[in-house]
Amino acid sequence: MQFLPPDLRLASAEIFVAAMACLIMLADLFVRDKKRTATFVLTQLTLLGAIVVTFYTSSGNVLYTFSNMYVGDLMGDMLKLALYLTVIVILFYSRGYINDRPQMARGEFYTLTLFATLGMMVMVSANHFLTVFIGIELLSLSLYALVAINRDSVAATEAAMKYFVLGSLASGLLLYGMSMIYGATGSLEISGIAERTFSGQFSRTAFVFGLVFLVAGIAFKLGVVPFHMWIPDVYHGAPTAVTLFIASAPKIAAFAIVIRVLVNGMLIAFQDWQAMLLVLSVLSMAVGNFAAIAQTNLKRMLAYSAISHMGFMLLGMVSGVVGGDPGYALSAYSSAMFYVVTYVLTTAGTFGIIMLLARVGFEADEISDFAGLNKRSPWFAGMMMMMMFSLAGIPFFVGFFAKFSVIQAVVAAGNIWLAIAAVFFSLVGAYYYLRVVKVMYFDAPSSTERIEATMDVKVLMSANGLAVALLGIFPNALMTFCMFGLSRSIGL
Repeated sequence: MQFLPPDLRLASAEIFVAAMACLIMLADLFVRDKKRTATFVLTQLTLLGAIVVTFYTSSGNVLYTFSNMYVGDLMGDMLKLALYLTVIVILFYSRGYINDRPQMARGEFYTLTLFATLGMMVMVSANHFLTVFIGIELLSLSLYALVAINRDSVAATEAAMKYFVLGSLASGLLLYGMSMIYGATGSLEISGIAERTFSGQFSRTAFVFGLVFLVAGIAFKLGVVPFHMWIPDVYHGAPTAVTLFIASAPKIAAFAIVIRVLVNGMLIAFQDWQAMLLVLSVLSMAVGNFAAIAQTNLKRMLAYSAISHMGFMLLGMVSGVVGGDPGYALSAYSSAMFYVVTYVLTTAGTFGIIMLLARVGFEADEISDFAGLNKRSPWFAGMMMMMMFSLAGIPFFVGFFAKFSVIQAVVAAGNIWLAIAAVFFSLVGAYYYLRVVKVMYFDAPSSTERIEATMDVKVLMSANGLAVALLGIFPNALMTFCMFGLSRSIGL
């Protein structure tokens, strides 16, 4: 048998991040600064280096390596760039929060963040079920440790245990589904599964049975109903810096898995998985929005909000193929991709402001903690208002166009009732977002202390808010990038 050496250039970004994560882990042993400034700088330089490597190794073509277990394409490169930028922003926002908490200000936070980023990169470029599972587990194990990084917090430890137990169950469902798909098609390679299903060389019954478990495992990673049990407890119990990480970057990787596994590998079974995703989507929008209304804790409210937003994103996935015609697919899937990217952008800004208000021994995670924020800092109150308006889908912020593009895809697919349901649930969701704005501008502040932030956070927060506003007014550039990346990657 002739051995073909892998094309390491395609995975050079992953190799670079893995090498630097190991190097930073060792270098941190010699850092004496309690704020871990050197570790922070090295981590940010690693992510900037990954941007450069990904940019210069991107060819725009669909290429495979490692015996077709890894795929390099334009969609993957674009999602990786979004991942790097998201993690860079997360670390800047989290810097002050971590330094105020000595039990968290350790090098492990940065190395675990890099390993989690590496797991997401592997997920984005996976073309084989084993690669998918390796990426998911690398991400999951890093997140379990990050949630429990504050060992003195009972809430964080409890959240980590719940996350670990339920995450292990989801991994079991995912593995069982993969084994059934392998039994039905004789292949673990995603592109190979597509070839065998289109040629009819598979067992239909076993294939659909495995698909059910596969969708269940993916649904857990997305955090949609009824696999959402972990989200409110983990969001609430984890340190806010970790909650920000969980609430943002992994959503991009989960979207990539949906495209890779369901669209690239199992398009022949679109009727089956679209029907399942439709149920998950409607349930998530209903449960997420109505449950969020009852929350007084902002992090729990945003947790249920995340469930509803992922349900909204799935609307794009269920509108791609209509009656066997994939003509709507590019528009629908690109609207889902646009939704995920802009949701992550808005969520990063929201949690960034929560961490600005937090201080030693105080998390600022209750809605009442934002009372009178406008009197304490009109600028940051304005930023938070923009984030809330965007999440609510109010014109003319990016969240409005994200919702509009998804609903447009649903209407084009002929699902008028689904579009009406989506609009109704969006109106329900607007209530609890506007409640936060009301508290900031009309309630009396409990403290008159000014909110201080470092210059880099002020600039970054301002840029974040500006992006939310400008992308709502000029969304075409990002939508065009999403459509172009998908068209070059999934052949639509």
